[in-house]
Amino acid sequence: TSPIAWLRSRFYYLLIRLYFDQEFSIEEFTRGAKQAFSVVSKLLSQRKLDMLEGLVSAEVLQVLKEKISLLPDSHRDALAADIDSIMYTTEGDVRIYYDDDGIKFVSILMCFWYLNGANLPDDVPGEAKVFQIVFGDENTKEKKHLLTANYEFQREFTEGAKPDWTITRLEHPRILE
Repeated sequence: TSPIAWLRSRFYYLLIRLYFDQEFSIEEFTRGAKQAFSVVSKLLSQRKLDMLEGLVSAEVLQVLKEKISLLPDSHRDALAADIDSIMYTTEGDVRIYYDDDGIKFVSILMCFWYLNGANLPDDVPGEAKVFQIVFGDENTKEKKHLLTANYEFQREFTEGAKPDWTITRLEHPRILE
């Protein structure tokens, strides 16, 4: 992350604490986002889309229903991320905005890098095979792939709104396209 983007994000976090949620903490938010990412990615992998209601927006859920049915099993397996397999997490863009009706929103884009042992074909562009771990003897190897995912979390901060974050954008580049 560039220093300017880092400072910009920290400024937005300060605004969130000052005007929307005095107890907001990016560290706590990141822990929750990692848990949500793990749960949602596993549900996607298992094709349990009905269990995503309330976690993802209705628009995202509709798109997922169309895309998941077309995925080969290897790509579907590659969606799943155990929380312990998340290698790196960072915040992307942070936005604060008001719609035409005066409703206040905050959205935070989270980027995840995770290890997955799915049997992906070698022609999957852009993903990196970073580990070949040897268990037992030299003949037993397990390939792991380092994959990325971007999830945007949005929360409405209008008075009386539910204090829940909802996933409004969900990307698993080169896997779920």
